[in-house]
Amino acid sequence: MSALTVTPDTNSQTILQHTTDGAEIAKTLASVGVRFERWEASTPITDGMSHEDILVAYDPEIQKLKDSEGYKTVDVISLTSDHPQKDELRQKFLSEHTHSEDEVRFFVAGEGVFYLHIEDKVYQVLCCKDDLISVPDMTTHWFDMGPTPNFTAIRLFNDPAGWVANFTGDAIADQFPKFEGK
Repeated sequence: MSALTVTPDTNSQTILQHTTDGAEIAKTLASVGVRFERWEASTPITDGMSHEDILVAYDPEIQKLKDSEGYKTVDVISLTSDHPQKDELRQKFLSEHTHSEDEVRFFVAGEGVFYLHIEDKVYQVLCCKDDLISVPDMTTHWFDMGPTPNFTAIRLFNDPAGWVANFTGDAIADQFPKFEGK
């Protein structure tokens, strides 16, 4: 189940807001410029489905985003707990960073947490199957896929060369609880 927890950036234990209501999550995130939506596939998504078939299943939604936001490149990423580099990949994304373009992810399966550091707050967004999140360019954030990652996500890019992280060097991510997954 999707969830949003908002805390001060100085104290991860003080909860300013917590909700699992999709409309409330979308409204709160929209107030800080982050897009959050729920999508449904035009065909059922099954285990073992090819990345190409996943893109076809969500083609109307993808095309709408490409048309409205100018995204040029779309792909699918999958990561499971048996991936030999899962620990290195998890560690890479646990440090606060920004991007020079939007980070757009649609979760086809599984889950992960985006931690958005905006002004003096951290917005912890648990994204699950059917969740779309679009983190605007230059928004400081980090992502935790958990110690046993298991997710498939559609990614959309403005720059056909893809996505590059610009690490801030701030250790704020170390002050927040890690995502342990299911």
